[in-house]
Amino acid sequence: MSCPLDQAALEKLKAFIDICKSNTEILHLPALNFFKEFIESYGGVIPPPKMSKSVPKTNENTESEPKEDVVEDDPESDLEIVNDGCVDPDELIYIEMGGEIKELTEEETEKVQELRSKAIELFNEGDFEKSIATFSEAIAQDPSSALLFSKRGQAHLKLNKPNACIRDCTKALELNPDSAAAFKFRGRAYRLLGEWEKAAKDLRQACKIDFDEQSDEWLKEVTPNAIKIEQHRLKLERKKLEKEERDRFERIQQAKEARAKAAAQAGQEQANANIPPTGGIPGMGGPDMGDFYKLLQDPEVLASLRDPEVAAAYHDIFTNPANFMKYQSNPKVMAVLSKLSSKMNLGGMGGFPGGMAGGFPGAGFNNPQASAPPKNDFQDDNLD
Repeated sequence: MSCPLDQAALEKLKAFIDICKSNTEILHLPALNFFKEFIESYGGVIPPPKMSKSVPKTNENTESEPKEDVVEDDPESDLEIVNDGCVDPDELIYIEMGGEIKELTEEETEKVQELRSKAIELFNEGDFEKSIATFSEAIAQDPSSALLFSKRGQAHLKLNKPNACIRDCTKALELNPDSAAAFKFRGRAYRLLGEWEKAAKDLRQACKIDFDEQSDEWLKEVTPNAIKIEQHRLKLERKKLEKEERDRFERIQQAKEARAKAAAQAGQEQANANIPPTGGIPGMGGPDMGDFYKLLQDPEVLASLRDPEVAAAYHDIFTNPANFMKYQSNPKVMAVLSKLSSKMNLGGMGGFPGGMAGGFPGAGFNNPQASAPPKNDFQDDNLD
């Protein structure tokens, strides 16, 4: 058997094999799946791919073969935060938050102002517990005052109760969204809890509404950690998006490969369905049958027989040779049959099943004398 490849093609094949030997990773490329499957179909084993970004591992049989886990860097490993000055979170307990807001009488207004002044005095004296209690009495009288809530939050801050401070300042901001004091003290409370981004956001807003040196100092203190956390968070989000994009691309590639494989298989099945049978033809046995099979591998003949009309005519004639007559007026079918006849020299094969010697049955195809009337050798000697 002669080699179907010329010398140039053999040299390229040898070079490709040498590349595969030196770097087996390329055998896992999607474009070389056909070669990988060919090797495995003969019992060959392809070395597993190394874990790398350039050659992602693909595993078609995910149920039988467990995936190898990819060890990624700890996302917190490059985040260095200085948490000096933070305190343990305090447990919230019940405290007066005021009832229904109503319009105060003149007497009630004076009472609230008196309580507020007393609470501030206690605060300045450092008696924060009593200051908080006094602010609570004032809040019970006037639950609409954002200032009372923010000042009580400040007193909680002095007692290192950041959660209580956050609760009061949040209430103050519900009543007055432009309360610089509420943003300031809540930002400081977030700083004590190590909530750096929230602290920076509140303190930045406090400086924007009503700048003061203490708010600015606190903002400068929390900004470095806040920036680190923000940049780290953005980095994680970017990595997440990149991973999602890679996964999406792999899914698209796998879907394309699956569709291409299914289309190729469907096309092959369709081609096989349109190619007529090559065996079991009476009167065409022995070595001639091998010649006929080779003929069907001829690209020109194969392309012709993929035409549904020609394939149907071919089946029809081989089922009943007399049906040949039906296609004498069909130039497409006759052209193919003529090609078959010329390539196989059917005139010397004894004809098709049940047919006449020399060509196609009953039609004299490829044998002009087959359709001519037989010669009459009888000569009248006029003796009778």
